[in-house]
Amino acid sequence: MAAQSIRSARRAEAARDRARRRDLILGGGRGPRIAAMSALAALAALWLAPMVWALITSFKTEGDAVALPPALVPESGFTLEQYRGLFAAGNIQMWMFNSLVIAVLVTLFTIAVAAPAAFAMSRMDFRGRTALTAFTVAAIVVPPQLLIVPLFRQMVWLDLVDTYPAVILPQLVAPVIVFVLKRFFDAVPRELDEAARMDGASYGRLFVSVIMPLSRPILAAASIFVFITAWNNYLWPFIVTTDPALMTLPVGVPNILDSYGTFYASQLAASMVAAAPMVIVFMLFQRQIVDSVATTGLGGR
Repeated sequence: MAAQSIRSARRAEAARDRARRRDLILGGGRGPRIAAMSALAALAALWLAPMVWALITSFKTEGDAVALPPALVPESGFTLEQYRGLFAAGNIQMWMFNSLVIAVLVTLFTIAVAAPAAFAMSRMDFRGRTALTAFTVAAIVVPPQLLIVPLFRQMVWLDLVDTYPAVILPQLVAPVIVFVLKRFFDAVPRELDEAARMDGASYGRLFVSVIMPLSRPILAAASIFVFITAWNNYLWPFIVTTDPALMTLPVGVPNILDSYGTFYASQLAASMVAAAPMVIVFMLFQRQIVDSVATTGLGGR
């Protein structure tokens, strides 16, 4: 009951915060509101213009794609030639399946590891907690490229090269996710802990029944961030996989394009295929993304 009350209060505060920011941006009068909306629409159009142009070009022939001056509507009309060639030249379906499986597993296991770790650093008193937190923050600034050689040697030693575990395991450690979740857990009122402990709840019960239900917005945001990062990861899957049947979409598609030379329409068609799942994820979870940004922005967090 207390968790539901806290969650409702957070939602109400998030709604008020969004309203305050909207009033601050748009102003109180009709004139400033119209001017602000016009400026935002212009910026949105400017940001979307390259994406729209890339989408249109992907439906052109190679001749129309490089024609000068460039035309929005090609003379020979739009065609699906680039997409047909892309799906015929390589095993796109298998690569998309590999990317989906890897991204989903990385997301699930990363949150499963990061959330308890963040809870322990936020709520539990143990020797070395401050040092562990400092180490986690320091690990955020370490470039992932520095770890490629030792990670690859480790995968060779474990005989995991060209396997799903070789692609997935090194991506499970995400210090930034641990730190973000810890900061959110720190903001949850300690009174809830005391009430739960008085009822005989253990740390595990407190984590599952109190902290996790209140953390759905930040967990959704962290999951989406991890999923997108895993889906777009190119360097590590490229290094640790050589079997075409195990390649992910970002690794497999460039191999097709490189073997046929530089074709702009084909490259843009491949980019659209790779970006389509990310657009679908955003469309399905845009409410959670907005709520998580609003909620985690309260109180300077």
